[in-house]
Amino acid sequence: QVDLLESGGGLVQSGGSLRLSCTTSRSIFSIANAMAWYRQPPGKQRELVATISNRNSINYADSVRGRFTISRDNAKSTWYLQMNSLKPEDTAVYFCHADFYFGEKWGQGTQVTVSS
Repeated sequence: QVDLLESGGGLVQSGGSLRLSCTTSRSIFSIANAMAWYRQPPGKQRELVATISNRNSINYADSVRGRFTISRDNAKSTWYLQMNSLKPEDTAVYFCHADFYFGEKWGQGTQVTVSS
């Protein structure tokens, strides 16, 4: 059973844009404390990219601030990561994440590859 379903990854040239989406059920979305995007570059550890709380408090990693935008659509039970001005170092598997009082859930991951 996949609770968080991601889409939107792919191959893009340096300077290009992609938008990732993470969709879940209304019941899961409504009880999440915060949603986030993480990424895991090749050969490296998973790292936090951006978070948005259920009160719309937003934080970004320094490496993406000013280029990436996290947002949520409550009506669609979906959150997004708009990625602009992509760089080869943004190449990674991107995971959506949701945090709850009882634990956490992860998406299956979507590959983003930025060519130079």
